[in-house]
Parts: sequence; structure tokens; C-alpha cells
Amino acid sequence: MSLKFFDKLSQNFIELLNEKDDYNVIIEVENNEKSFTAHSNILKYRSKHFRKVLENILPNENNIKTIIKSSVSAQIFDIILKYIYGGIVDLVNVETRFIFDLMLAANEFELDELTNKLETLLIDTKASWLKTYFSHIYRNILNGNNFKKLENYCNDIVAKHPNIIFDCSDFNSLSVSALVSLLHRDDLQMEEVKIWDYVIKWGIAQNPTLPTNLEEWSKENFLTLKTTLQQCLPLIRYFHIPNTEIFDKIRPYKKLLDKQLWIEINQRLVFPDRPIKSIILPLLVQKYQKNIFQQLFPMNMLQKFQVGSIVKQLIIQQQIFHIVLN
Repeated sequence: MSLKFFDKLSQNFIELLNEKDDYNVIIEVENNEKSFTAHSNILKYRSKHFRKVLENILPNENNIKTIIKSSVSAQIFDIILKYIYGGIVDLVNVETRFIFDLMLAANEFELDELTNKLETLLIDTKASWLKTYFSHIYRNILNGNNFKKLENYCNDIVAKHPNIIFDCSDFNSLSVSALVSLLHRDDLQMEEVKIWDYVIKWGIAQNPTLPTNLEEWSKENFLTLKTTLQQCLPLIRYFHIPNTEIFDKIRPYKKLLDKQLWIEINQRLVFPDRPIKSIILPLLVQKYQKNIFQQLFPMNMLQKFQVGSIVKQLIIQQQIFHIVLN
């Protein structure tokens, strides 16, 4: 039989923290406006992060080491320190945003147990908040952090409801790495031409000096946007965009594309069976394959003709558009 007295143990360690007996570490937070005292042995054995940091800091003449954490708020670090000492986290009357920021801080200090617990808490009880501030959350979990549960949670949402992030108010503030991560997905339930529109919108937002009237754009303006979107443009599935959308949406920005790619996009419209050098990315989601055909043909035509007949009609329409494009 084993008797456990964790509550009393936790209480004693919290008392040690509060009474500041025999401390040998000072942690300065919130732009050095607030300082906390702690004990190196406790910090090292409770946090891999503090173990590494303390090993690289020399003590002063009083044998005290000082750690600077300017970006961490005093309120959050107070909770972090109480968790390290007593294993207690008080989240009574705190906002969800604070819980999220606390999770980020716990991850920074490599407190895996606390990080995982807060991650699960957010998913299980704060789903509405997660969706409201989705882009902010998505940016943070894509910054090299280890929030696998949140990442999977967000990826499922993005795949099923991409507008949650594409239509959010701060979409244009997404980092290029976050946007590229989205474009790499092959299960986004969104038409490719809409993805193109959002990519163009994002790129223009990164360059506010670009003229608002596209007809006034110079070669330098197009080059500026092309440079901004250099990681995004190769991820667009051009060869799965209907010919009408090629004309209406892609053609005005054809100077962003390599010359060979633009030639092959046109070639594909007229001679779909002719081999091309450009990489053809797979269709995003199966259900949009049907939508593309519906844009090209009335429903009664789809029902009446077999696939071979549809392809023949498609070639005819593509030839017409090829003439227009040129």
C-alpha cells in the first residue's frame, strides 16, 4: 500500500516560493518591469528549458543567476512559476485568450505536461473562441511549435471550411509560411480559382503601394507582386481551372507567371492530351471535379452524353477560348 501526500507537498513548495528563502535565481519579465526569485535546482528539474538556460549563465558575486524573459507577462509567469513549484494552475475568471497565451509560454519553457493539458482544454471547451480567432491561432501553431493536437484540429477545420481563414479579417496578416502551408494541402474544399483570388489579394496587401487600378500597373509592379508570391504561385493548380476563369481571373495577371507556363496553360485548353513540361498538381477535392464540368456544360448535357462526348465538347470550347486569349 502506498500513501501519497501531494497536496501538502505542493503547499510546502508554494510556501518556499513565496517566502523567497535561499533563492539563487532572479527572473526578470515584462520588459524587466517585474522580477521573480526562484531556486535553480527546482527550475532545472522541472523545466528542460531552464536547465539549458541556467547552464549558460554565470552567477554574480552573490552567486545569483539572472534570467531575462522580457516578452513574458508578469501575470503569466506568476502562474508558470506556481505550476513549476506546486503543480497548481488557477484558471478561475481568466479569459480564453489568456489560456492560449499561457499555453504558448508553457511550450516556450518546455513544460510538456502543462502545454498538453491546456491544449486539450482549449479544444474540448473553447471551440467557439478557436474558430473566432482562427487565423491568430493558426499562425502561432505554424511557427515551429509542438501543438500537434491543435494543429490537427485546425487542419480539419481548414480542409472542411477554408473560408474560416480565407475570409477572416486578418487573413492578409498571415505569414507567407502559413499561407504556403495552406496551399500545400490537397484537401481544401474550395475551387482553385477562388484560392487564386485569395492569393492575389494577400500578395497585393503585402505591397500597399501598388496601384489600385490594374491597368496602371508597370512591369515593376508585376515583378514586385511576383516576388512576394514566389513561394505561392507554383502551388496553384492552373490546369484544373475552367477556361472561363483562366480568361477572367488568370489572364489579367499572366505577367506573374513564367512564359512557358502561360503558353502551356493555353495549350492545355486546346490540346488537353498533348504533353507539357509544367508540373500538374492533383485536383484538390473530388467533389469540385463535378463542379468544373457543370460550369462548362448544362446538367442535361452531362446526363445525356458519355464521357467521350463531353471531352469532345470540351475541346471545342477550349479552342474558342484559345482564340480569345490570344
